[in-house]
Amino acid sequence: MPSPARVPRTSEAEVPPSPAVASLRGPSRVVVWLRRARPLHRWVGVPLTLLVLISSLTGILLGWKKQFAVLQPPLRTGASLEARDWQPLHLISSAAEAGLRDHLGAPPGPIDRLDVRPSKGVAKVLFREGFWEVQVDLTTARVLSVDRRASDFIEALHDGSILQGEGSRVTWSTVLGLGLLVLSLSGLWLWWGPRLTRRSASSSRGS
Repeated sequence: MPSPARVPRTSEAEVPPSPAVASLRGPSRVVVWLRRARPLHRWVGVPLTLLVLISSLTGILLGWKKQFAVLQPPLRTGASLEARDWQPLHLISSAAEAGLRDHLGAPPGPIDRLDVRPSKGVAKVLFREGFWEVQVDLTTARVLSVDRRASDFIEALHDGSILQGEGSRVTWSTVLGLGLLVLSLSGLWLWWGPRLTRRSASSSRGS
């Protein structure tokens, strides 16, 4: 009587796990990190939206500031472009203070900085209070214009320095920068993670 054919034994390592066994192992690392990224992306994005809107809108206005006089006063031209003809800066500062005093009818605040434009022969004298700008002819020390710089107010909004000066500027840029970094990385993972999961599932079914 012929002996029955021997059936080769299959090792446990070669037997694919059943769906029930696979489900007991829990979600994959990709799924776990996707679940963590979704609330992180949402809770960072919601409060950051206001900062991003302010930064975006003010950034657009700053890009166009030289195109519209309402944003930044147009640059005047002085009597001479030769530096040997120019008045000393203390006379330029005094002329600017006198011009702003006449315009306001009150003493102006302290001067913040002088922006000398050699190519135009003028100096922009910028004041700390009220975003005022006085343009003075470097040759004659004559006041050419007195106007507010809306662009400086917009810039203070843009970088957060309108709140408490330099400290708020650093805090604003740090929060905005880190928030955008988190949103970018979590958003990239939320886009790529599901594709990675589907690709892994397709490979498992095909094997």
